[in-house]
Amino acid sequence: MSKCVAGFEHLEHTADVLIEARGSSLSEALEMAALATYEVMTDTKLVEPRVRVDIEVEGLDIFNILYRWIEELITYTDSERLVFSKFKVHHIKLDQDHAKIKAEAWGEEFNPDKHPSRTVVKAMTYSQMSFIEEDRCWKITFVVDI
Repeated sequence: MSKCVAGFEHLEHTADVLIEARGSSLSEALEMAALATYEVMTDTKLVEPRVRVDIEVEGLDIFNILYRWIEELITYTDSERLVFSKFKVHHIKLDQDHAKIKAEAWGEEFNPDKHPSRTVVKAMTYSQMSFIEEDRCWKITFVVDI
């Protein structure tokens, strides 16, 4: 039995960014998916957890929840100039035709003197989205539009 190591990778993609996030639980994999998205934008090690944002998203299924989770975070970045470095998914509810997560994200206002600007993530997509659970390890794959 192999041990699941939480983390993420940015994989090769022709035009956008393909992300693979892993975790020992679905919650942890969703947290890693968010962190990977923000690593596209800046160096998250330089983002201090000064501001906490409560996030609750609902959708039709697990795919819709991932889409809305990342899209909600991007909206905070676009509207309030917040970048995040810490995420905690507290609650996941998956029913046959409804899904919901409650989570928190911590970060601070983007400061170009402190946070290196990498690539702007414009939107979340459903492209190449997948969820795989195997050997007590969740792997989430998705593409963000840059």
